[in-house]
Amino acid sequence: MEKLIDERKISTIFKAFCDENRIQILKQLITGEKCACVLLDNLHISQPTLSHHMKILCDSGIVIMRKEQKWAHYSISQEGVAYAINYLQSLTPINISKEDKPCCNK
Repeated sequence: MEKLIDERKISTIFKAFCDENRIQILKQLITGEKCACVLLDNLHISQPTLSHHMKILCDSGIVIMRKEQKWAHYSISQEGVAYAINYLQSLTPINISKEDKPCCNK
């Protein structure tokens, strides 16, 4: 049975990977949870810009946020990463059968 693909969710996931700052944020989170203030110290962006990027990352499910008093702490969601990998694999199957011929092949 073919998996149902939610195009809106997929576009949200891959939008998260389409910005250099968000990639830098993900690279920082590889080593574990980080407070927003730590992320901000390592980037050359304003606090509102960081908030914008973190919203996109959290909306995608790739990053999760935990509040501790007034501080936001972010980490990579293993479930979100697995979800993104499954969708990418479902969109890009490599198993092409011999029956699948190009339509313009003579």
